[in-house]
Amino acid sequence: MNLSALPDLALILFAPWFLILAVLYWVYPRQPRDAARRLFDAVALAIALLAFLGSLHWAHGYADRAYGQMWPQILATSVGYGVFLLVLVVAVFVRRAWLRRRLSRRM
Repeated sequence: MNLSALPDLALILFAPWFLILAVLYWVYPRQPRDAARRLFDAVALAIALLAFLGSLHWAHGYADRAYGQMWPQILATSVGYGVFLLVLVVAVFVRRAWLRRRLSRRM
C-alpha cells in the first residue's frame, strides 16, 4: 500500500458517517432556513472538514511508530473524529444562540 495515502485512509473510511452527520447538522432545525443560515452551515461544515484533515495529518505525524504500524492510523482516526465532532457541536451551540438573537430582534 502507498504509505503517503495512509493519513487519508481515515477520511475514506469515515466519509459515509461524516456525510450522515453533515446532513443531520444541515437539516435540523428545519426553520428558519434563509441564505444566512445556509452560509453559516456551509462554513461550519467546511471548517469541520478542514479541522479534521489538519488534525488527521498532525496526529499521523505525531504518533510514535514504536507501538506498531497501525498506531499512527488509530491515533489519527481517533483525534480527527473527535475534532470533527467538536467543531460541529460548537457550531450547533453558536448557531442556536445566533438564531435566537435574530428571532428576538424581529419581535
